[in-house]
Amino acid sequence: MNLSSLNFFRKSPKETQQFAVVGLGRFGRAVCATLHNLGYQVLGTDIDERRVAQALTDQIIDHAVQLDSTEPAALREAGIFEFDTVIIAIGNYLQESIITTLNVKESGVSHVVAKASSEVHGKLLKRVGADQVVYPESEAGCALARALTKPSILDRFDLDPTYSIVEIMVPEEFHGRTIAEIGLRMRYGLNLLAVGEHEKFEINPEPNKRLNKGLVMVVIGSNKDIDRLPI
Repeated sequence: MNLSSLNFFRKSPKETQQFAVVGLGRFGRAVCATLHNLGYQVLGTDIDERRVAQALTDQIIDHAVQLDSTEPAALREAGIFEFDTVIIAIGNYLQESIITTLNVKESGVSHVVAKASSEVHGKLLKRVGADQVVYPESEAGCALARALTKPSILDRFDLDPTYSIVEIMVPEEFHGRTIAEIGLRMRYGLNLLAVGEHEKFEINPEPNKRLNKGLVMVVIGSNKDIDRLPI
């Protein structure tokens, strides 16, 4: 169960079925590939013609255009301004990132997501109209630290600074016991959302379901209570 995309879709307009991604570096390619695999229509652009050609060759995108995103006329000609959601994935080039975000937002795009490389960069992006700013390097660093200190937590989605949804391996202490027997809500203040393995999950499992090592649990609750689990 992939929790990492929840944050993006939670803040994106529900009716959006088409996305434009400006910048086809590692981050932009990852966004394109994920959206494409989820069945969404994706248009990608980059100033580097080789990146555009590679994205098409790798079939991670539906359409791709080589253009300079700091030029409003080029964005307009490519139809970028017609998309409900545009992701600015050129965060390592501060000036180009800010100018592109300004161009897209001033042209009426309703939802603009921009990649930032620092807090100052993020504040500037907000100033010129970005609706959502993401910090992939920072988030990756936090995820690595959590993985090293809590290896049983396979994935995590922070609802806010206090509450999270986590995907964890069934602890040794829970092995062979039913959901009712472990008393997850009563003992830990957590709610069990799903149980499964190999990306096949049973949502809202019955209380008499028996847990075994090798299975994965998806739970929701406060970070303080999650940290009390025997993992």
